[in-house]
Amino acid sequence: MKKLFIPLLFAIIMIGCQQQNQSNNENLNSIKGSQAKTFKKQNSENRNLKPDGTAYTRTELDTMSHQELMALVHEVPNDTIATIGILLYEGYFMLDAMGPLSVLNSTPSAKKLLIGRDKGIVTSSSNVKIQVDYSIDDIDQLDMLVIPGGLVGTYKATKDEELLDWIKKIDQNSKYTVSVCTGAWILGAAGLLEGKEATTNWYKAEEKLSLYGAKYVKKRYTNDGKYWTSAGVSAGIDMSLALVDHILGRNYAESIALNLEYDPSPPFSGGHPDKTDPVINYFMERMYDAGLQPLIDSEK
Repeated sequence: MKKLFIPLLFAIIMIGCQQQNQSNNENLNSIKGSQAKTFKKQNSENRNLKPDGTAYTRTELDTMSHQELMALVHEVPNDTIATIGILLYEGYFMLDAMGPLSVLNSTPSAKKLLIGRDKGIVTSSSNVKIQVDYSIDDIDQLDMLVIPGGLVGTYKATKDEELLDWIKKIDQNSKYTVSVCTGAWILGAAGLLEGKEATTNWYKAEEKLSLYGAKYVKKRYTNDGKYWTSAGVSAGIDMSLALVDHILGRNYAESIALNLEYDPSPPFSGGHPDKTDPVINYFMERMYDAGLQPLIDSEK
């Protein structure tokens, strides 16, 4: 609980405070008629309020003990997660795996495992090498399995029957089976998305998912039962925060988001075909086509 206290306390302290102004209509609490600093709710949810429905002031929070603060922000989890495994294979996209890991690594109690097709060094698409201590032969059960995407390496993984069989085995008892970006291709190839709503990287998204009997949903992330899927690369962070919110509650999810200072503000509009110049869209499609076509041709 001590490890949990720091991010939760940060989440409380940094929610925001301001001087009470008698001319506003924000219904902030005052203490003894003074203009004491008080916390302003950043959303419309009635969380972490006093029994009378008003916000705690900084002064009131300062007088609370560790136990009292923990009791204030504690939420009963919707679920318990003991093991989280992230599959790493040659050519996976780095952020697809490490974005979710950065979020999920803050979940209490759960053991986090990086799992390779084989033990040893696994190299990402950006040539970053990571030592992986577990192989698929070592792991028979996980509460949560996260499968990142890639391009060439991902396509190869969709043809790896031994890997797909392992994924199906893990899925039989998992509480959450999760993909990031084109990792949905691997879930689909394992037969796990048939009849499900799912999302994936924008590249030929509907075409790719339809091959596996899934219905493409143009969303940043989505879930259909225990199957959670995200759009490309960075969307895995959004999905992972949503998972934490779902499993452990909003207070814990907000503390993680604040710890990561996850407050995206891109310098320009883009990042999705709907927001990107058509010439850039075409160019990127051609780039992906060029990467995959030699593999597709070799199978003919």
